[in-house]
Amino acid sequence: MPSFLPAGAFVPAAVLSAAVLHAVWNAMAHRIPDKLVGFTLINLAYTGCAAVMVCFVPFPHASAWPYILASAVLEVLSQLFLLRAYQLGDFGQMYPLARGTAPLLVAFAAVSILGQSLTAVETAGIVAISAGLAGLAFANGWPGRAQLPALAAAVATGAVIAAYTVIDGTGVRHSETVAGYIAWLFLLQGPVLPLLALARRGRSLPAQLRPDLAVGLLGGTLSLLAYGLVIWAQAHGDLATIAALRETSILIAALIATLMFRERFGRLRLAASAAVLTGIAVLELAHP
Repeated sequence: MPSFLPAGAFVPAAVLSAAVLHAVWNAMAHRIPDKLVGFTLINLAYTGCAAVMVCFVPFPHASAWPYILASAVLEVLSQLFLLRAYQLGDFGQMYPLARGTAPLLVAFAAVSILGQSLTAVETAGIVAISAGLAGLAFANGWPGRAQLPALAAAVATGAVIAAYTVIDGTGVRHSETVAGYIAWLFLLQGPVLPLLALARRGRSLPAQLRPDLAVGLLGGTLSLLAYGLVIWAQAHGDLATIAALRETSILIAALIATLMFRERFGRLRLAASAAVLTGIAVLELAHP
């Protein structure tokens, strides 16, 4: 990073890059027919990359460890909810609902728990993004009773995302090392889901992993990189704004759903996408 530019100048670019990577790895995970296999491979990639990273990065400050441990637990929980949502529902509906639940919850927590303040312009931007994401989620009509379990899993994913976003935004500032925080967070969470998969599938698991090995490991690496960019941004920017900007991954996911999964991208989705883009523009004007 050039020394004459402040770190904050790179925050929007970092978060938007993370949004693209996040949408891509989720699409890769969803495309793997056996969702448990997909998420197991992603977490094996977390574990391998993080195990290498911890050998070269500073150790987080002691005051950051409660946040790291809490975030690791919530990260695993969010993956379990998301895995269930992908098993039950379509990518084009589950992903936006899971991601769209978080921004307003994070904004509320940033104000009520962390004592941060939001201007009217920032609030309008966050509301516009969240409304757009909700429109994308329900573009195919109001769901019936059969879809409620999938929707509940997606909403639960979003709530957990909101919780660990607030925790990470605070914890990384205590850690005194962004890279160390990321490495230990992923090293702690990475082995959990593979161990659960092994307990469920037993000796047949390695053979089940083999056909999707390359795609799954690549997806995990992209996921770690995406989250690393967000954690770095949280160390230098405003929590609610970052949380809203990162949800633009749904725009990329909508395109992926159309091109890869052949899902319909109608007028409502276009209008919802426009609302998201408007919200981003509003947030950018609030932070020139």
